[in-house]
Amino acid sequence: MKLLILTQYYPPEIGAPQNRLHELAVRLKKEGVDVEVLTAMPNYPQMEIFEKYKDGSIREEEIEGVKVYRSKIYVSKSKSILPRLLNYFSFVWTSYWRGRKLKDYDFLMVESPPLFLGYSAMRLSKKLNAKLIFNVSDLWPESAEKMGVVNNKQLLGLAYRLEKKCYHRAKLVTGQTQGIVDNINDRFPEVNTFWLPNGVDVNFYQPEKIESGDFRERAGLKSTDVVFFYGGILGHAQGLSIVLEAAKKVELHEQIKIVLQGAGPEKEDLLALKEKLGLKNVIFMPPVEKSQMPSILKAVDVALVPLRKLDIFQGAMPSKIFEALAMKKPLLLGVDGEARTHFIEKGKAGRFFEPENIDDLAEGLIQMANNPEELNEMGERARSYVSEHFNRDNIAQKFLDVLRSN
Repeated sequence: MKLLILTQYYPPEIGAPQNRLHELAVRLKKEGVDVEVLTAMPNYPQMEIFEKYKDGSIREEEIEGVKVYRSKIYVSKSKSILPRLLNYFSFVWTSYWRGRKLKDYDFLMVESPPLFLGYSAMRLSKKLNAKLIFNVSDLWPESAEKMGVVNNKQLLGLAYRLEKKCYHRAKLVTGQTQGIVDNINDRFPEVNTFWLPNGVDVNFYQPEKIESGDFRERAGLKSTDVVFFYGGILGHAQGLSIVLEAAKKVELHEQIKIVLQGAGPEKEDLLALKEKLGLKNVIFMPPVEKSQMPSILKAVDVALVPLRKLDIFQGAMPSKIFEALAMKKPLLLGVDGEARTHFIEKGKAGRFFEPENIDDLAEGLIQMANNPEELNEMGERARSYVSEHFNRDNIAQKFLDVLRSN
């Protein structure tokens, strides 16, 4: 069986789709699937081509046994809509012309968003005689419309028509959460869907075998501090400004420290807000390679996972949850719906706060900081739950079974 994964995002970039797709590719490769990847020159989230790739000489490479083809992409640090669209459409164009030179595949799996890449995927799947698998990690353009990121009616109309066409052309539509799958089933009941959840490599994240390293020292943290850690994109969807507002409310509780690690479009605004509020209990740290995450998670006490209060996020399960749980770190979770059901109500692996509710978040920070024994108990349940339900090995095997049946 031959599978081509078409995605704008892939390692050495750091991020949820990058890790998820690579982990899936590696596992399918071990099961005998001939997996290859067609992706862009790495640039995310800094929106600058990585130094090693700037001269364009690396057009093909191998990452952990997976062959990776690279094509050019337009990048810009601008936050306006036109450069963003040029970023997306440039890869749509270059990926098609790069991909059409490849040989036939049994399946072509495309990652959305960006939704527009579906256009290249539909043409390539026909050219390469491949069955199309359309993977949805975010319901675009619905989420972009509801967050106010895209308001142009003509663009939205075009995007919704493209979304419909992609679903109908696909042999299989996969979704990262059950909420995404349910949304697609409700709107397009005739489409063949499959829940392909995110997960974690429980063999990589083994808390008993990992040292915490010098993270606390580098972050200027004391051994007595209770550290609430957010690691990921500092973006619009996360609503991280309320974390800083809540930090202001708990500043008299000197043991509470909040670490925000990552990069993204909102970072400068968040740094300005920290300065405005005069916060001493919030520390910003730069993004790191995936290999460093286990030791960092070992060094912190609670994983902080916020999202904005939007209906579209009722089905969201941010990928950072899984690694934290595998490292026995309880959640302070500001994501309602599917994530709350799985990890708070069923897994009993943390505490929920109402999304964008500053007072509720502040109360959660205080209560968790004052109950170290409860944190330990939550951490034990966290590891057990995620190992049983979200093990990447099991997820890949179930997906392979579906491919074989199609």
